Amino acid sequence: MPFQVSPGVNVSEIDLTTVVPAVSTTEGALAGVFRWGPVEQRVLVDSEANLAARFGKPTNHNAETFFTGANFLSYGNKLYIARVANTTSTNTGIVCRNAIANTAALSDWSDADNNTSIDNARYVVKNTDHYDNSITSIQAGDGDLAYIAKYPGLIGNSLKISVCDSSAAYSSLANLDNGGGNLSTTLGNVAITVGSSNVTVNIAVGNGTIANAVTYAGTVRSGITAGDYIEVGNTTIGLQYLKVSSVAAVTNTSTVATFTIVTEDVYGLSTDYTTAVGFTRKWEYWNAVDAAPGQSAYQANFGNTSVSDELHVVVSDHDGLFTGTPGTILEVFNNMSRASDAKTEDGATNYYKTVINTNSNYIWWVRDRSGAASGTAAAIINSTTTTPLSLEFIGGRDGLDENNIALASVLTGYDMFASAEDVDVSLILTGTARGGSNGEQTPNYLIDNIAEKRKDCVVFVSPQKADVVNAAGSEATNVVTFRNSLRSTSYAVLDSGYKYQYDKYNDIYRWIPLNGDTAGLCVRTDDTRDPWWSPAGFNRGQVKNIVKLAFNPRQADRDILYKAGVNPVVTFPGQGTVLYGDKTLLAKPSAFDRINVRRLFIVLEKAIATATKFTLFEFNDDFTRAQFRNLVEPFLRDVQGRRGIYDFKVVCDTTNNTGEVIDRNEFIGDIYIKPAKSINFIQLNFVAVRTGVEFSEVVGQF
Repeated sequence: MPFQVSPGVNVSEIDLTTVVPAVSTTEGALAGVFRWGPVEQRVLVDSEANLAARFGKPTNHNAETFFTGANFLSYGNKLYIARVANTTSTNTGIVCRNAIANTAALSDWSDADNNTSIDNARYVVKNTDHYDNSITSIQAGDGDLAYIAKYPGLIGNSLKISVCDSSAAYSSLANLDNGGGNLSTTLGNVAITVGSSNVTVNIAVGNGTIANAVTYAGTVRSGITAGDYIEVGNTTIGLQYLKVSSVAAVTNTSTVATFTIVTEDVYGLSTDYTTAVGFTRKWEYWNAVDAAPGQSAYQANFGNTSVSDELHVVVSDHDGLFTGTPGTILEVFNNMSRASDAKTEDGATNYYKTVINTNSNYIWWVRDRSGAASGTAAAIINSTTTTPLSLEFIGGRDGLDENNIALASVLTGYDMFASAEDVDVSLILTGTARGGSNGEQTPNYLIDNIAEKRKDCVVFVSPQKADVVNAAGSEATNVVTFRNSLRSTSYAVLDSGYKYQYDKYNDIYRWIPLNGDTAGLCVRTDDTRDPWWSPAGFNRGQVKNIVKLAFNPRQADRDILYKAGVNPVVTFPGQGTVLYGDKTLLAKPSAFDRINVRRLFIVLEKAIATATKFTLFEFNDDFTRAQFRNLVEPFLRDVQGRRGIYDFKVVCDTTNNTGEVIDRNEFIGDIYIKPAKSINFIQLNFVAVRTGVEFSEVVGQF
């Protein structure tokens, strides 16, 4: 007990309830080319739908990578994705970069100069950290840049942003009389006929000149933005809102200045409509928010009470590349504030830059709109804008595809899973095998630099597509050649090829490597049994989402493959497609040449090591050693009861913790395991005996 200097009662707690924790073995990891999403950042996805939403639907550029991940997720719900892309001019080929929304024409960048290094650096934002580090240089590089797509890729060109930062931008009345007596509403009007999509606006000359009419017509015209809605009709015939497609230039006669508003829909009320009053224009997304932007409660309570600080922002899928339906609204941010210190009622920030950057899945803020500057609530002034800001994104580019991107880029993505301290993953999906003379470079790199280094995960590999697709008669030889190019290791598993599956996103069929399925079968086995059960066979090895195999090995082929350490995937008529082997790539005869044994030891080592770290810096004495044995043995008995091991023994005493060991500040625990073995071969002996023979006389003699 602690020493006390003066009389008193001291209460201490000693925690001896430490147990060996359960550890997760179902997280997968995949690095590769995707259309969308953060670059060089680990992102956990839990379903195929989430994968498509976060990283884009598959294309011909990344189908094998996408469906490797999607197939894995059909068995489990934890997959880390690391998107890779060539985002600098030092990469070969087209540079992958973000789409941008400019308030003016690009003066220093076009398709023709896409290899200009300053442009490549300026229009690439990989992820949140990269944005924080590069926003200043982006702002300095292009004074017209208002927003930038959240992630690099051609798909960003489908985005459109619309900002409404004043009540005048939300809605306004276009009066046909300028109020100065120079023009007259007597002859001026707004007119449209039934079935037409052209709204004619006439500004008539009164006491002034035609020049006055042309000038005022231009003023009225400038207040209309493509996408706005024009209100036509009245209380008698009803109201219709027509969406503006374009606005023609002003023309004139000697007495009338005229321009035409072209709408997307036709006028469909009962009678032609004409009015001399004018017309009401509404913001394109007026019905997606509650009301016009005004003054927030924070501004009213803590800022300049004469200022309206609110604004609305809408992000839409203008070209339909994200949703399949052009014009679909993706995000609505309403009643945000231009006040940098603004808060919502629950204390969260309401500053529009922070809200957008934190919550948008599609855009980054770059700068304030002219006439609607940010500032503190006490210092900002009213917005002077009278029309919404509507910008379409341009200039986004896809980089190289999954077969052409520099291998170094892909391996850099996988390097994000190299440290067990940074991320907990158990199953590494190779996707497409690339590099070297046989495609062995990628899997060998993952084996050497991730699996063998971490020693808590397994790499899943498929041969190259050319080894098995359209290679009739030579598939087994090709796959064995590929296998012989790989390392001997118990931390990797090789299947026999590719499957043909339906791509619902593009309505076609594709060849996809099986390593995502093989890893997925391990996840399903973990969920239904335990990691130390074999994922192969008819009970647990059924492959999903398959039309046919590129290579369906028969018995003779399976004998060749299995001897080489390749796990055949076989279609049996009426019984499905099955993983028909559970070997690792370990070449030497050992218990560790089986998947279930390797994964058993990963679980044991990971769980016991996690529990044992709390022994660090304790005393190496009988008490600590007994505590260690009492910690480990119940856990191993539980594993034994769940058929993971046949027997075990834990040695942690003075026989292995000698005085020399203690003096070196070390602690040794020896754990002996007899791992359970899966059945790979079945021998059935049917013995015929004579009628008069007793079975006891012959049983055991054959």
